[in-house]
Amino acid sequence: MGYFQYDGSTKTDIEDRVLAHLQIVIGAKLRRSESFYFTWKEDVSLGSGRTTVWIHAGAGLKFKFHGSRQPAINPAWLTALTMTANSATGLYVVPEPADDHVVRERESMLVG
Repeated sequence: MGYFQYDGSTKTDIEDRVLAHLQIVIGAKLRRSESFYFTWKEDVSLGSGRTTVWIHAGAGLKFKFHGSRQPAINPAWLTALTMTANSATGLYVVPEPADDHVVRERESMLVG
């Protein structure tokens, strides 16, 4: 379990695989100078609720991973997360969809 930190004060724990996908989406948006909201649900131990921050080029962002290996990246999940980031509500974590490439690879192994 890693974490995402915003401007040195706001911090939330996020599983490394999810965090890796968020880092790619956030980085791509900022490279294009696109600002957006990022919202996450708070843990029950923090009283539940949710937090929203305004992501922009001047914000101090930190992605801290627990593990040393880069998790496998699912292009379908990147697309789904990017769609939320491009919406009026902004970026939030959505369930991971099946990676079409992995599904096709598994199907070809069953047929072959």
